[in-house]
Amino acid sequence: MRNTAQTPRLLASCALFVLAVPVHAQEAAQAEAAPSNAEIVVTAQNRVQNVQDVPIAINVVSGEQLQAAGVTDLLSLQRVAPVLQIVNDTNLTRVTVRGIGSNSNDEAQDQAIAINIDGEYINRPTVLNAVLFDMDRVEVLRGPQGTLYGRNATGGAVNFITRKAGSEFAANGSISYGNFNQVIAEGGVSVPLGDIGGVRVSGIYSDRDGFNFHPNINARSGTDNTWGGRFSLRLEPVSGLKINAAVERVEQDVILPNQAFINFNAAGNSPGAGCTANPGWVEIAPAVPGTQCIPRNTDNLSKVNRSRYDAPGTGLGTNNLVSTAARGNIAYDFGAATLSYIGGYRKTEVEASIALSPAYRFNTFVQATETQSHEIRLNGETGKLVWQTGAFYFDEKLDVERGLYRAPPPPFLLGANGGYVNYFFRDVESRSWAVFGQADYNVNDQITLVGGLRYTDDKRSARYRDHGGAIANPSNPLFNTGSVRPANPGTPLRNLTLGSQADKLTWLAGINFKPDVDTLIYAKVSTGFKAGGFDSVGQYAPETNTAYEAGLKKNFGANAQHTFNLAGFYYDYKDLQVSVLLDTTEGGRIFNAGKATIWGVEAEAVIKLSDNDTFSATANYVNAEYNSLLTAIPVFCVSGSGCRPGGGNGELTVGNLETTPGVVTQPNLAGNTPPMTPEWTITLAYDKVIPLGDLGSLTASVFSTFKSAYFVDIYNYRDSKQTAFTQTDLSLTYAPENKRFSLQGFVRNLENVRPLTYAGFTVAGPDDIYNWQFAAPRTYGVRLTFDF
Repeated sequence: MRNTAQTPRLLASCALFVLAVPVHAQEAAQAEAAPSNAEIVVTAQNRVQNVQDVPIAINVVSGEQLQAAGVTDLLSLQRVAPVLQIVNDTNLTRVTVRGIGSNSNDEAQDQAIAINIDGEYINRPTVLNAVLFDMDRVEVLRGPQGTLYGRNATGGAVNFITRKAGSEFAANGSISYGNFNQVIAEGGVSVPLGDIGGVRVSGIYSDRDGFNFHPNINARSGTDNTWGGRFSLRLEPVSGLKINAAVERVEQDVILPNQAFINFNAAGNSPGAGCTANPGWVEIAPAVPGTQCIPRNTDNLSKVNRSRYDAPGTGLGTNNLVSTAARGNIAYDFGAATLSYIGGYRKTEVEASIALSPAYRFNTFVQATETQSHEIRLNGETGKLVWQTGAFYFDEKLDVERGLYRAPPPPFLLGANGGYVNYFFRDVESRSWAVFGQADYNVNDQITLVGGLRYTDDKRSARYRDHGGAIANPSNPLFNTGSVRPANPGTPLRNLTLGSQADKLTWLAGINFKPDVDTLIYAKVSTGFKAGGFDSVGQYAPETNTAYEAGLKKNFGANAQHTFNLAGFYYDYKDLQVSVLLDTTEGGRIFNAGKATIWGVEAEAVIKLSDNDTFSATANYVNAEYNSLLTAIPVFCVSGSGCRPGGGNGELTVGNLETTPGVVTQPNLAGNTPPMTPEWTITLAYDKVIPLGDLGSLTASVFSTFKSAYFVDIYNYRDSKQTAFTQTDLSLTYAPENKRFSLQGFVRNLENVRPLTYAGFTVAGPDDIYNWQFAAPRTYGVRLTFDF
């Protein structure tokens, strides 16, 4: 883990970082040659294409746009790609697109959106926190992408493409300073290697005070202290052979954003010890350990100041992350076909201490993740057939150590000195392999038929060692700034060997129609598959998604400078994997809970009003609801609490539901909305270039996003609802005529809205705790860039 001894290395890195700022499509990334300046080149289908010729709903964000918006991690990508809904749960990040995502951080769970960096597959919520820098572009693909992007791409894929060395010397850099004392320095230097390639050295340094102030301890949380570096190599030693390779390292040392919280059972809080009746829901009144008062109609979130709230007396949480990666791409063009190999290796170590509530914290949150992914692919064109086929292999080893600690008062479990509610070790290995193929058959100049197949086999095994609360207390767990490990955890109460296996054939069938060179009309049906797994109690089955989509992509106007795209989709989503915390001594449970129907319409337009004026807009409508959803919540029934004898076998009845003591099955949640799924997402943008003659130009830009209300949990509790909001970014940029440098003033989130990104309700001991986390507030500053 990083410490202060590394400060000289950080300072040395800063000297390099200020030499670099991204150059848009310096050599069009892997694209051999960009067709024209007006075209946006993508590799969404593993071949170079104009984005308007790709029959996929896709957002493309250039490196320039990423840097101008201050995007340095996955969470901040929402600023320029609002179709992404990002959950930030302390040091864990999850992604949702069109209502499909994962609501779990469980060790045996996977993401539903495939994340790739230059073909390297990223899966863990902790690893997704790694910093992003020196990007050529980001491609956000909506809808199942299983045929080409494979593992767990049931809802879509996000592809990050880094910059590659050009054929000439280039030094590009930016440095920005803003409120919260935020400093970001980013960029790189490219050096040619004669006629055979080049090398590029790039990096980032980011430092910021915390967004959240906690008056009870006079401290801030949500700080940033991050650095990263990358060395990349591009070679073309002989005709037809292309080699790209990179090694990078990222280190983070941050104070985690502390979550706001409320204990329903504390004096004066609602619903408190006596839960009032909520028709159609289970009501349990006694304030005894294990009691759950269901907070469906409470209104505590509206009382929270999202920038200033008390932190737990146990202190703030920290997160130290070190991630090292190596990846490469080798391709050889035989003429009739191209054979390529893409491989990636990454090792990420996380050591954290996470404060949850007045009494609970993960004093130990340690995770080591080691992944490797390999893909071999053959692309070719035979007559009217454009085809590709290949094989994919992925291996992930995950070692987890966590200790949930409860501090006094009041005395609980291990006495007045406090102690661990649960301490466990979990070693999980996941292996996946697949074979795939896809082909486009050009019936004529206007009609193309598309078909694809992918067979995936997933296996997962694990050893779970649960120690419960029966271990030694740490010497001084309170106010500790790092993780605390017991000297000897002793013999585990449970020592489980677990495993799961699933395989699936997924497919794609579509038709593309081009009535003219500026128009694409497409329709397709595709299927998605997300592997199953297990928790500490049992197995759960895979998720599946059958998606129907049709769309129009249209260029119009003189020189086709305007674009209009339209897409409609319908999803039939089954066997949803839903995470619920039932028992703090067991950890999260995963249930296959019914199915969902999701449909929507998406429209986007870019209009060149003049050579100096550009207007763009998007409108996304999503209608998503669970058709059936049965899960569970923890309830402890005692005499006089409303429990009465049920149907025998030790069952109880609560309201009109029969249950075994300790767990109550909820009423069907059919009709609820999936988490992080606003019905409407609308963006408006306008760019105005003001020529200044020989002095250069000014560019004024405005970008505004509207999102309608959404929930952040499956239960659709009132206290997990984010109301509709608007966020607006403004900037004014000066550049001289030669564009060697630019100076920009910016404001992001002008309205200073901090939308809800996480809400969780937990029963732990005598407490009913609700936690909340929020997105960034208004930020503003200046940014200097230069390009040589």
